[in-house]
Amino acid sequence: MSPHQLPSALLFVSPGCPHCPAVLGSLARLIKDGRLAGLEVVNLSADPERGREMGVRGVPWTRIGPFELVGNLSAAEIAEWVEYAARGDGWSAYYVHLLENRRLEEVVRRIRDCPSTFSDLLALLAGEETSMATRVAISAVVEELSGTEALDEAVPDLEQLTLSELAQTRADACHFLGLSGNRQALPAVRRLLEDEHPDVREIALETLAILGEAPTR
Repeated sequence: MSPHQLPSALLFVSPGCPHCPAVLGSLARLIKDGRLAGLEVVNLSADPERGREMGVRGVPWTRIGPFELVGNLSAAEIAEWVEYAARGDGWSAYYVHLLENRRLEEVVRRIRDCPSTFSDLLALLAGEETSMATRVAISAVVEELSGTEALDEAVPDLEQLTLSELAQTRADACHFLGLSGNRQALPAVRRLLEDEHPDVREIALETLAILGEAPTR
């Protein structure tokens, strides 16, 4: 979808769902406001096969543009996702949503299908507000992508992250460079041997060994 193109939405609901009416109402208002191009509503109880095909495990389940969202979303959250979809960005926020809902496999699949969004996931490492739980989940995703072309292409982003002011970010980026197996990352890793933080220096040593390089000191 090109930027600034009105997105469409798909909503799965079910009788007795306490949150579905509110989500449906929010989406309907966005159509009236001219911010959504269209809305399809599917009764999961009446069409469970469609739900299985879409990977729907519970309701409300909402797809806005490329974003498949689970759970009760506020009107403000829905409007924000519509704006993301219209602009063609928002992948960092989407990956946080998936990880918070324990949909790690979906993150891996999305990155394999669209490697260009990998940088949006890695960008989360640079933020002080990124929780430790999210960092651990990102690490699990990167480990799943170990040795892949997607991770190899992310090496420049990881090299940049080794310059972060956050020691945790430098350490994570260094570790991920080792998982990439790309020896072009060696200069960035060697630089971290002189890092002020002992944990970063230790990971740099381990990463050099993984990349088949002996330390120079």
